[in-house]
Amino acid sequence: MSFFISDALAAAAPAAQQPGIEGMLFPLGILAFFYFLFLRPQAKRTKEKKQMIAMMAKGAEVVTSGGILGKVVDLDDNFVKIEVCDNTFIQVQRQSIESMMPKGTFKAITKKATLNKA
Repeated sequence: MSFFISDALAAAAPAAQQPGIEGMLFPLGILAFFYFLFLRPQAKRTKEKKQMIAMMAKGAEVVTSGGILGKVVDLDDNFVKIEVCDNTFIQVQRQSIESMMPKGTFKAITKKATLNKA
């Protein structure tokens, strides 16, 4: 005979069953949800940006992460030389290129800016 409460409660309680595969469904569902909602789209964007940077060539019209529109004049493994205005060049890292613009965008914007000056 035991006077301890824990022994008395343990003796009266039915044996608990271990959760089977049903116990793993909810955590696996949460993991799948986060994968498809967050991880997969981010990996896809990263892959597309790497392909864009690899395809970049002289004459391409690009926008940097700072929002600067320009035309690629020269490029090497790490840096890109961009013409932002007539005879005005800046040099940025390849990774700072955010997007490539359609041909003629740079010329149209520059022409519009010169018309507004005059």
